[in-house]
Amino acid sequence: MPRRMTYRQIADDIAARIATGEYPPESKIPSYSELSQLYSVSIATVQRALLVLHAKGVVYGEPGRGVYVKRHDDS
Repeated sequence: MPRRMTYRQIADDIAARIATGEYPPESKIPSYSELSQLYSVSIATVQRALLVLHAKGVVYGEPGRGVYVKRHDDS
């Protein structure tokens, strides 16, 4: 059985999905429960991964609505 991914690996994977356009700017990231199923980890691990991306300015949260990909201007 493969080792579970760490929150840092999950953050890197989500960032890669954003970079490839799988999650385009202003799109909603899957919910915590969807991501926990996708990566076979706890919701707490998903929360930590998204906190890393939030700190890097990759995503932003809207209370009661979800987490979205930040739009990055080229300027």
